Amino acid sequence: MAATSAPAREFRAADTQTEDYPTVQALRFMGRVIAERTGGRHQIKVFHSRQLGEEKETIEQTRAGAIDLNRTNVALIGNFVPAMNVLAMPFLFRSIEHMQKVLDGPVGNEILGSFEPFGFVGLAFYDSGARSIYNGVRPVKSLSDLKGLRIRVQQSELMSEMIRSLGAEPVELPYGQVLTGLATHLIDGAENNWPSFVTTDHYKYAGYYTLTEHTMSPEVLVMSLKAWQSLSADDQKLFREAAQRSSQFMREKWRDLEEQSQRKAEAAGVKLVRDLDKKPFEDAMAGIYTKAQRNPDAAALIERIRKVE
Repeated sequence: MAATSAPAREFRAADTQTEDYPTVQALRFMGRVIAERTGGRHQIKVFHSRQLGEEKETIEQTRAGAIDLNRTNVALIGNFVPAMNVLAMPFLFRSIEHMQKVLDGPVGNEILGSFEPFGFVGLAFYDSGARSIYNGVRPVKSLSDLKGLRIRVQQSELMSEMIRSLGAEPVELPYGQVLTGLATHLIDGAENNWPSFVTTDHYKYAGYYTLTEHTMSPEVLVMSLKAWQSLSADDQKLFREAAQRSSQFMREKWRDLEEQSQRKAEAAGVKLVRDLDKKPFEDAMAGIYTKAQRNPDAAALIERIRKVE
C-alpha cells in the first residue's frame, strides 16, 4: 500500500489563456487522468484567463512553489532556463513537423531534463503553431514595410531584439494589455499565432496578417520543484505520463483551432500576406545568432536542432 500513503493534494495549475483554449483543455485532461489513476487522491485545479496573474508573475510564483503547475511560452521562461531561449530563436525550425520531431525526440527530453537547477521540472511541450506579424497600419510584404511600426512583443529581451533587427520598434507588454494597446494605438501591431490573434479579438484592430512564421517556439508545461518533490516516485512517474498524454491531446485540439481561427479572421476581412520572401527576414537575424552562439551550450543545441531531419 506504500504508493497510496502519500498525502492527498489539490495542485494549482496556471494558464493565461481563456477557458476553451487548447492548453487549458489539455491541463484539464491531465487532471482527469491523474484523478482517475490515483482514485481521486490527487486533483488538479486549473486557473485560466490570467486568474493567477500574467505569465511573468506566474513563472516567478511557480519557482517559489506558490503555484504547482504552469503552462508558459518558452520565450518567457527563457529568462530563467537558458535552453528555452534557444527554442525561441527566430527561424530555427524549418516547419512544424521539424519542431515536433525535435521536441518528441532525445533533444526535447534533454531540454525538459535541464529545468531542475532553476526550480522547475519540465513535464511536456505543447504546440503553439507559428508566430507571425500582424498590424493595423499597412500590409507588411517586405522588411521596409516594418520600418517605424510599434510592435508588441512578449516580455523577453530576445523578442525585442528580433523585432529591432527587422527594423520595427518593439514594445514589451503583458499579453492581457495587447487588445487595449491596439485599440488605443499605443501599438500598431503584435506577433502571435492564429488562435491568439483571433480568440483575443486582436484581429478586429489589426487587419493585416503577414505569414512571417518567424518563430515556432513551443509552450512548455512545468511543475514547481517543491510540488514535484512532495510526490512519491510512483506519482512522479504518473504526472510525467499524464503530461505527455495531455500534450498529444493538445495537438489535436490545436490543429482544429488553428484552422477555425484562420477562417474566422479571413471571413472578417483580415488581409493575409502569404507569398512572402522570408530570406531577408532570416538574414536580418544574423546578429542574434552570432550573439547566441557565443555560448557554447547554445551553439551546440542550435546545431543539433538543425541536424534533425
